[in-house]
Amino acid sequence: MVKNIGFIGCGNMGQAMIQGMIRSGSVSIDQIAATAITEETIDFVSGEIGIRISDDNKRLAAESDILFLAVKPYIYQGIIEEIKSELSENTIIVTIAPGINLETMRKYLGKHVKVIRSMPNTPSLVGEGMSVLCPNNLVTDEELNQVLELYESFGEAEVIKENLMDAVPAVSGSSPAFVYMFIEAMADTAVQQGFPRDKAYKMAAQAVSGAAKMILETGEHPGKLKDDVCTPGGVTIEGVTALEKHGLRRAIIEAMNATTERSEYLSDH
Repeated sequence: MVKNIGFIGCGNMGQAMIQGMIRSGSVSIDQIAATAITEETIDFVSGEIGIRISDDNKRLAAESDILFLAVKPYIYQGIIEEIKSELSENTIIVTIAPGINLETMRKYLGKHVKVIRSMPNTPSLVGEGMSVLCPNNLVTDEELNQVLELYESFGEAEVIKENLMDAVPAVSGSSPAFVYMFIEAMADTAVQQGFPRDKAYKMAAQAVSGAAKMILETGEHPGKLKDDVCTPGGVTIEGVTALEKHGLRRAIIEAMNATTERSEYLSDH
């Protein structure tokens, strides 16, 4: 049973995960505490979310059964140096930073500690997250399932092998940003054609959400679902042809490969 959950760092991703957990009812506000650097963040999180939050990383580490490190990758080493003396052998450390692998965590910690490497995404805030997890060999199946259940409280979650982790940002971690750009472009065009902006955003976003749900719920190949919309000689195939002409697929593939390459670089440095 999960007792105390801590978040070192409470920026956008940390807040999304915390609010997702609370909203789902899987944990109570009293079970979660966090730390932040700025008074602005501390005041906001305390007032808006209602959890306990301070700037005392050591105390939080000592009190947490599951400790999420929700800080930027370049801060990890300093944070771990600060808190590692406070960690017990039963503390479960959960990382959410790209490029921080299990071997890096072992070196930073300098001792045997339970670590789960993870990569969530910001739609966790609305209960539609997609997260992946990879545990080290000290994490028991029961402990992994506890953490998995937390992630599933704000979306979907999968356990994968670590050699696939550097590709995760491209396919689910960073990809919401790519989708937002697509929606923004669709909405801008609708505004150009006379739609009010609020309706343009709603229509474009709902179309993308509905298309994604079709894939998830029908299990059909995306290509088939695309073909189903393309009436011979109709308007959709004209748009598809224009997207192919201007290299939509190539642009997406290059964006995802660039994201993966950056993640691999961070893992090696």
